Amino acid sequence: MKMFAKTIALLIAAAGAAPVIAAQGQSYPVKPVRMILSYPPGGATDTLGRLIARPLSDGWGVPVVADNRPGAGGNIGTSICTKSPADGYTMCFVAVAQAMASRVLSNPGFDSLKDFTHVTLIASMPMLLLVHPSLPVKNVSDLVALAKKKPGALNYASSGGGASHHLAMELLKQQAGIDIVLVTYKGGGGAQLIDQIAGRVELAFNLAVGVIPQVKDGKLRAIGVSTKDRFPLLPAVPTLDESGLKGFDATSWQGLSMPAGVPRDIVRRVSADVARIVKTPEIRQRILEMGGIAVGNSPEEFSAFFRAESEKWLKVAKAANVKFE
Repeated sequence: MKMFAKTIALLIAAAGAAPVIAAQGQSYPVKPVRMILSYPPGGATDTLGRLIARPLSDGWGVPVVADNRPGAGGNIGTSICTKSPADGYTMCFVAVAQAMASRVLSNPGFDSLKDFTHVTLIASMPMLLLVHPSLPVKNVSDLVALAKKKPGALNYASSGGGASHHLAMELLKQQAGIDIVLVTYKGGGGAQLIDQIAGRVELAFNLAVGVIPQVKDGKLRAIGVSTKDRFPLLPAVPTLDESGLKGFDATSWQGLSMPAGVPRDIVRRVSADVARIVKTPEIRQRILEMGGIAVGNSPEEFSAFFRAESEKWLKVAKAANVKFE
């Protein structure tokens, strides 16, 4: 997380250098647009949101105001977003937590499948399967063999029940047929990363951006990438799909949504403009440096992806009896 905080200024500067959106003389937008970021300043959502907000504001000629509303695993800010007027002047970042919230929590403040107008998937963020160097495994096959030889003896770190890192490991356990023990932390950096490096927890899925230095320094060993494609900054690390877990695909992702009922012409305008921004070479490179892969798809494509993610991870969570926080 410290890496995100240190790069905010650089990211915003890069965004300012990106080509602005051509003025279209349209009636939208004619006043400031609020972009709700449901997590604290300095994290991935905050950094990515501000990276997009600057060129949007420049192109539209109105302020796009980043509004941090953290709390309840992102559900406070999301609830505010879904209850705002459906006029296109409030948008918010959403992730897998929002795709599942109302399906696993009693009162998250919104309906995951009914209360959004989805705009575009901005970026996917691959996770790395990491082990401590003292663990006698060089690849995923070694890990599976060791876990089967010693069921319940290995432990893994996760940044909270139901987090993307947690669900990815539960998917691995189900596909590989292994039993490893969860150790829960309050965040993916800080104490969790310290304990991983110290070997107090033996393995974990981590977002790539926060651990690349530790991997390159040999403090942690990357044995797999969670997505179907290899990660460009660590091209030698195979995917889990390549490593024998056929079809394995787990990603942390960030998308842009609005309240349900926003007029389609506004949705398509915002989607096209945001997609144009994330596909510029400058912004694409900055997202890559954050550990992400720029996407920028259509509202229909993102809506289908959001629902598919909700169904996929709900199935994994139920099978594992995951307790969400």
